[in-house]
Amino acid sequence: MTWVWVVGLVLAAFATRWGAEQLAAPLKAVRQRYGFTGAAGGPLVALGSASPDVGINVVSAATGAGAVGLGSMLGSTVVSIPITVAVGYAAFRKNRATSDKKPAEQGEGLRIEKGAVLIDALPYLAVVALFAVLILPPAWRGLQPIDGLIAVVAYVIYLGQALFRGRGGERGQVSWSGKQTLLTLGGVAALAVGSYVLVTGTQQIGSALGLAPLVSGLFITAFMTALPQVFTTWSVVRSGQVTSGITSVFADHTMTFTLAVLPLAIVTVPVQNYPVVLTVMAFVALMPVLFAVLSYRRERHDSYGFILRDVVMLGGALIAYLLCTAAVLFFLAGAGGR
Repeated sequence: MTWVWVVGLVLAAFATRWGAEQLAAPLKAVRQRYGFTGAAGGPLVALGSASPDVGINVVSAATGAGAVGLGSMLGSTVVSIPITVAVGYAAFRKNRATSDKKPAEQGEGLRIEKGAVLIDALPYLAVVALFAVLILPPAWRGLQPIDGLIAVVAYVIYLGQALFRGRGGERGQVSWSGKQTLLTLGGVAALAVGSYVLVTGTQQIGSALGLAPLVSGLFITAFMTALPQVFTTWSVVRSGQVTSGITSVFADHTMTFTLAVLPLAIVTVPVQNYPVVLTVMAFVALMPVLFAVLSYRRERHDSYGFILRDVVMLGGALIAYLLCTAAVLFFLAGAGGR
């Protein structure tokens, strides 16, 4: 019966991603209408594209599975950055192979706008630090309603600074049809059903494997929700929207650590398996730092970039995350058995 839930999780992950894309469509239209740059438009579009995280947390809170939502939040933010850069780099190489331009004209490596690091990556790191302050200190460990309120205010500030800095992009004419409205409503339905299946399936599979809810969220829900990002990044970068395709991951997960916190905070979620959460949070912070440092090393004129070596280093950080987290879990299991 477990394999049925595995199939259900995969289908639900793609259903929630499809639903999120339908919600993001009107927000993309707003970005084009008012001429925000690709880097600045990411936080705006994230209101739709990151909605699966909100949906999962709403379902987790409503069904008493808050630890699953917390684990999914933390785990997905670690794995998504290296996966997004790797897929973006592969899409860039594919574009390069099929282009008529000479290699010298195409430039070296995957290029993104300079503003992407300042507008997206570094503010995201600040939001991660805020989340750590809200959830980790012993005096107020866990999520309470006041944490949800602070997180929502943080997102409003993040979105405001991004839109303010990203003004001046090219404006375009935008039209909206009845069909697009129906697709948006369908996206809401897909998002709701998919989120419910993701949480319920994670509980079922985790229970069958003897995993704690937090661990189930870290290693099951998180990877399932990150899976559709592969296809989204590939298609966006292949279409030539490199900066938006790469940096949308920061906007999405900034929303994860702010607006998506609210449902869990309302029902109050304690931090269990504290050493595991502390280990994961260290890698949550490491990924945007690595992204900024590696891209900055490839600075050229008005852009930053990545070469294959940088992609491999980010992949190595992901492997280190898996090994370190597994080691902590093994140590805790051994300590509990004595």
